[in-house]
Amino acid sequence: MAIFHNCQFDGYQDTLYVHTYRQFYRDCTITGTIDFIFGDASSVFQNCKMIVRKLMANQACMVTAQGRKDRRGVGAIVMQNCEIRAENEFISAQPAINAYLGRPWKEFSRTIIMQSLIDGFIEPQGWSVWAGDFALNTLFYAEYENREIGANSNNRVNWRGYKKN
Repeated sequence: MAIFHNCQFDGYQDTLYVHTYRQFYRDCTITGTIDFIFGDASSVFQNCKMIVRKLMANQACMVTAQGRKDRRGVGAIVMQNCEIRAENEFISAQPAINAYLGRPWKEFSRTIIMQSLIDGFIEPQGWSVWAGDFALNTLFYAEYENREIGANSNNRVNWRGYKKN
């Protein structure tokens, strides 16, 4: 098991590769643009800050891209009591940039965001596709007891594997 406490991971695309085994992050800050937390480890983020950065026009920001390949795999990205926010340059960008909680990198993608603050810059549908309908019937995405404007799940995706409060 790898444990990270009070660390900062700064990047743009693919900032933090949670590749394998068990990983625990507490009180960390992760910044990025596209798929900036990605991989197939059993990874738990507690009390962490995920900061979306400004990127080039005609692209969209994705906080996560979970990559579970096997239905029996134990990998997941779990965020508990985290903050998902955007830097000021992202908020003021013109034209506006779209941002999502994540997208399925592999067929059995699994991401859970619970009891976290989701700021209002996240698109109302919350989640994005990887390509077409890839993995939309096999993924598991859940949101539970989140707060702030971006946590409003009324207009979220209508995928079989998506669960909300």
